Amino acid sequence: MAVAASAALCVVPAAAGATQGQNGHRSFTMAVYGDSPYGLNNADTTQTEATPAFIDTVNADPAVSTVVHVGDIHSGKQICSEAYDQQIAGFWTHFADPLVFTPGDNEWADCHKVAEGGGKYNKVTGQIDFASPSGYAQGDPIANLALVRSLFFPAPGQTLGSGTLSTVSQATAYDPAHPEDAQYVENVRWQRKGVVFVTLNLPGGSNNDNDIWYGTPTMSSAQQTEIQQRTAADLRWLDQAFATAAAQDAQGVVVIEQSDLWDLDFGAKEHLTEDEPIVSSLATHTAAYGKPVLLLEGDSHIYRSDNPLQQGAPCEGDVFPGTTTDVCSYDDWNTHPFYDVPNLHRVVVHGSTTPMEYLRLTVTPGGHAPATSTTFGPFSWERVPVS
Repeated sequence: MAVAASAALCVVPAAAGATQGQNGHRSFTMAVYGDSPYGLNNADTTQTEATPAFIDTVNADPAVSTVVHVGDIHSGKQICSEAYDQQIAGFWTHFADPLVFTPGDNEWADCHKVAEGGGKYNKVTGQIDFASPSGYAQGDPIANLALVRSLFFPAPGQTLGSGTLSTVSQATAYDPAHPEDAQYVENVRWQRKGVVFVTLNLPGGSNNDNDIWYGTPTMSSAQQTEIQQRTAADLRWLDQAFATAAAQDAQGVVVIEQSDLWDLDFGAKEHLTEDEPIVSSLATHTAAYGKPVLLLEGDSHIYRSDNPLQQGAPCEGDVFPGTTTDVCSYDDWNTHPFYDVPNLHRVVVHGSTTPMEYLRLTVTPGGHAPATSTTFGPFSWERVPVS
């Protein structure tokens, strides 16, 4: 059912408020959500209308001091429009805490698809038949990414919501040898109490933007350039994050991006091939770092907590909608070349769901919790449904 204006927070007492960590440092807590709000079609505004109450509920959580959205501000069956993006940006001004957002495929990379107001290549005419009504810039992904940047990243390092969070943007901290990386204002990094956080613009659902725009016979040079430049920039930004963690002797790293890098999409393994460079870099950096690395993803919508870089690692998750099949029935570790990296844990944030929910992630400085379905080194988390 939709969230009413009087939405109540399902508080778990053990997580309420800040707690004392080791060495006298106090813990801090973040609210993480994504793939929200979602609609079954462009006319379905149920979750959109519920979002203000959802925000009020997050604001009422006394433990939360930062909010993170892992991407996809609407579904793949809703039109990409400037008015909708402005509506979400307006909602987010009401968060009482700073909000960090990393874009998903549905707000830019997949806008070329008919269901999102794009179009489809016509084999007979050799032209693109645009949807009616068409979306922003007739679904052009590059134009839609520019729109997302203008609305959600108005200035490098500036967070959304209220309050301030000192972040560094790749737009101002790019590798001088690669000035093209200055365009990635959405890639940010920050540090808090010995933990390094980093976001990457890595759209899910379309194999790192490899679904050919508009379904044309061949990929355009514009799309090829987009993929190559952004993936290379993401890899360099990940390099910087781990270099910072090593230099600061950080106790942990949190990587935040939209794509579920191991999403089999009911067996479509070929839809993960272009994510492999990111997985390889993440595996190499994590193994060398030797301390806890937490990966927060969205994209596949269904909650999962596991280590996809370690064969046979424990897994906790929900079932696929409309089925009795548990997500943990898929052995994610073998969807990329085999790795054995025990110090990484991945959480897929539950999204596109009723009731809406967020993940309450707590960081306890100096913590060394065992790797379980809800704990890992200085990190612990729990799901908070909003009803």
